[in-house]
Formats: sequence, structure tokens, C-alpha cells
Amino acid sequence: MAANDTISDMLTRIRNASLARHQTTEVPSTRMTRSIAEVLVSEGFISSVEEVGEAPKKNLVLGLKYKGKNRKPIITALKRVSRPGLRVYSNRKDLPRVLGGIGIAIVSTSSGIMTDRDARKTGVGGEVLCYVW
Repeated sequence: MAANDTISDMLTRIRNASLARHQTTEVPSTRMTRSIAEVLVSEGFISSVEEVGEAPKKNLVLGLKYKGKNRKPIITALKRVSRPGLRVYSNRKDLPRVLGGIGIAIVSTSSGIMTDRDARKTGVGGEVLCYVW
């Protein structure tokens, strides 16, 4: 199924798979989804990213993380902020803090996709893609 908004599609697939307690989920591979997945791995929200498939139909296999014997998902919520119909930009001073720093905002900057903390350190702003906590 073709999705116009690949980021929303990715976030929805991760949300649904973690609520259903799946070990992995597959998302169509683009440069943007690959970069977001790498940020999620570096921040500890997902365990692994692996690219599978042939050139026109490559997918990312994301390993989901859970805690405790009840397998409670590490990712509590994913919220899309900037979308195709309403882009949300923020300069470095106005970058949002998600839950007082517990969560992260993923930001698309001129230096690449990074978290709000990294963008503040680097001194760049950009498009706020989503919140994860």
C-alpha cells in the first residue's frame, strides 16, 4: 500500500506493533525513515534496524523493546507534529522539550535528522517531525 506520508505510516506501524507486543515490525525504507529509525536506536527506544529486500521494495525491520516480565513497551506514545498539510518549524531557542526532557522530539535540520537535545547542542533549528516518549 502506498502512503503519502511515510513518517506517519512508520509511526503508526511502530505504535500498532508495540501495542500488540510484536518482536519486530516492517516499514518501507526511505532515507527519512532510515534516519528516524537510527535516532530511535541511539536513544534506546528500539533495539535494532535491519534493511531487507530488493532495490525497489526495500523494507526496514525494526526490533521493538519491552521491559519487565509483563512486556510493557518502552515506547509509551508516538505523536506526529509536522505533517504534509501543516509544517511545523522551530528555531533553536524554541525547540520543544517533551515531558520535561523525558521524551524526545525528532527534528529535521540542515545537519540531518536529530533529537531536540542534539539540535540545541549544535545550535540549529528545523522541522519538528514527531514526539516520542
